[in-house]
Amino acid sequence: MAASSSSSSSSSSARNRRNRPVFLRDIVIIRLINAWWIATFFQPDEFFQSLEPAWRLAFGPPSGAWLTWEWHYQLRSSLHPALFSAAYMVADKLSSLLPAGNVLRTAIVMGAPKVLQAGIAGLGDWYTWQLAVNIYGSGSNASFFALCLQIFSPWQWYVSTRTFSNSLETTLTVMALYYWPWQLLGAATSTKENPKPVNPLRNLWQLRASLCLAALAVVLRPTNVLIWAAIVAVALTRVALQGSSPLTWISTLTLFREAFLCGSLILGLSFVSDRLYFGFWTFPPYNWLIFNISKSLAVFYGRNPWHYYVLQGIPLLTTTSLPFALWGLYKPAASSVDQANTLRTLSCTVFATVVTLSLVAHKEVRFIYPLLPALNILAAPLAASFFTSPPSSPPSPKPIVPRPRLRNKPYLFAALGVNLALAGYVTFLHQPAPLTVLSYLRREYERMHPASVQLAHATHQAPEPQDEFFALFLMPCHSTPWRSHLVYPGLTAYALTCEPPLHTQPDTVERDSYRDEADRFYDDPVHFLRTELFAPGRSMRKPRYIVGFESIEPWLREFLDTDEGKALGITIRRVWGGFNGFFNEDWRRAGKLLVWDTGVYDNAPAPRHTP
Repeated sequence: MAASSSSSSSSSSARNRRNRPVFLRDIVIIRLINAWWIATFFQPDEFFQSLEPAWRLAFGPPSGAWLTWEWHYQLRSSLHPALFSAAYMVADKLSSLLPAGNVLRTAIVMGAPKVLQAGIAGLGDWYTWQLAVNIYGSGSNASFFALCLQIFSPWQWYVSTRTFSNSLETTLTVMALYYWPWQLLGAATSTKENPKPVNPLRNLWQLRASLCLAALAVVLRPTNVLIWAAIVAVALTRVALQGSSPLTWISTLTLFREAFLCGSLILGLSFVSDRLYFGFWTFPPYNWLIFNISKSLAVFYGRNPWHYYVLQGIPLLTTTSLPFALWGLYKPAASSVDQANTLRTLSCTVFATVVTLSLVAHKEVRFIYPLLPALNILAAPLAASFFTSPPSSPPSPKPIVPRPRLRNKPYLFAALGVNLALAGYVTFLHQPAPLTVLSYLRREYERMHPASVQLAHATHQAPEPQDEFFALFLMPCHSTPWRSHLVYPGLTAYALTCEPPLHTQPDTVERDSYRDEADRFYDDPVHFLRTELFAPGRSMRKPRYIVGFESIEPWLREFLDTDEGKALGITIRRVWGGFNGFFNEDWRRAGKLLVWDTGVYDNAPAPRHTP
C-alpha cells in the first residue's frame, strides 16, 4: 500500500508539473476577460497613484497628467508607475504602426495597463493554487478548492485587475509565500527514515526569490512588513525550539545574511528608480513614515472603528467563504505536522496583521487585501470537505485532481449564485458613469478636433494654440480618472481639488476647520461659483462642457441667474446622462452623472492649468 500511495503521489506531482503552464494560460485568459469586463469606478488610487504618474513618465510633463500631492512630496515609490509606464511606451510603439488619428491607437494605449494588470492578477491566482498544492498536495480537493475560491471570489474579480498598488502587492506576497522555505518551521529535525538533520535552507535561490519578492512588496506598500514580521517571528521561534545545534545556527545566520543581501538589492533598485523619477535622491517609504508621524494626515481621509477589519474587511474579502475562513483561522484543518505548522503560521500572520492595522485610524479593505490568498488556502480544506465527499473508487491517473462526489449542492449553487451576482453588479452596474462620461468627452473631442488628435497620437503634445477650455468637472475631487482616460493633452479640463492641510498641525483648530476646494463648493455652491471659481480676476475661462452629478443642476441654474453668471453669457443644456448605480455611499455622488453643453466655443487660449 505504501508503494502504491507513493507511486500515486509521484504520478500526481508529475501531472501537476505538466499542467501548470496550461493552467497559468487559462487563468490569465480569465483575468484578461475580467479586466475588459470591468466597466465601473472603485477608488481614485487606481488611477492617481499609478496610471497618472505612469502617463507622465511615459509621455512627459506636457501630456497633462495629474500628479497628486503625494508625488510632489515623494511619498510613493516610483517602481509601481514605472511598470505601467513601460506598458504605455510599448503600446505606443505598437500603435504607431497605425496611421495617426486612428482611434484604435487610443484604444491600444489605454488598454495596455489592463493587459499588464491581468497578467499580474493571473500570477496571483496561479501562485495561490501552487502554494496550496505545496501544502495539501497536487491531487487533493483542498488545493483545487483554493484555486476555485480565488477564481470565484467577488472581491478578487472586482479588484485584482485594477491598477492598485495593493493588487500588485497581493501578487508579490503570495509569490514570496510560495518560495518561502517552510521547512524552517521544522528546522533541524530528523526522522526514523532520515536520521540526519535536514538543512531547511538548502535551496538558496528559492529563498532569495522569496526575500526579493517580499522586499519589493514592502517597498511598494510599507505596511506589508507586518506580514513578513509575523512569518519570520514564527519561523525563528520554531528554530529556537529545535535546540542549539550547529545546523540551527547556520540556518538562522543564512536567513539573516540572505535577507540583508536581497533587501539591499531591492532598496538599491528603488533608490535608482526614485532618483531617475524625481530627479534627486530620496526614499519614499521613509518619507511616508515621517509624514504620517508628523502630520497625521491619514485621518484626513476618514476614521474607522477599531473593529472595521473584523466586521467589514474580512467579510468583504471572503464573502460566501467567510465561515470556512473563520474556522480555518481558528482551527486549521491539517493532516500532518508540516501542514499544521504552515497553516498555523498563515493563521498567525492574518491575526497579527489585522490586529496591528486595526490600531490605525484610517482603514480600507484594500489594506488587508494581501491576506486574501492565505484566507482562501485556510478555508479550502473545510470548503472541500463540506461540498464534496471522497470518491468511492480510486481515481483515474489521467485527471490532475480526483473527481469526488458533490454534496450539499443547494448551498454550493447558492454560494456560486451570490458570488456571480455580486461580481456582476460591481463589474457593470456600480458607478459605471465616471468611465463612460470620459468616453463621451473623448469621442466629442475626436469629432471636433481631428487635427489635434493626429498631433496627440504623433507627439503626445497639446496643439499650439490650444483648443478651447473643454470640460469643467464640478463634483467631489478624483471622481473620475484623468489623463489615462482623457488621453489627449489638448482636451483641457479642470476639476475641483482636495489637497490636505499640509500647513497645519494635528489637533489644532486650523486643522479641524480646514475645508478643501470640493468641500467649499458643496458647502455653498452658488457662493463658491460667484466668489471663487468665476470670481472677477480669476483666470478660469468659460468651458464648452460642465460635468457633474444631477443634484447640482439647480445650483448651476441659480448661479447663472446671478450677476456673475449672467456676465459669462452661457446657458446650460443636457447633452449626456449616465446611470451610476442604484446607491452610493457618498450623497454628493448620488443620481445620474450629467454633461451640460454651455453653448460656448471660445477660441481664446484655454488655461494650461491641470489640478
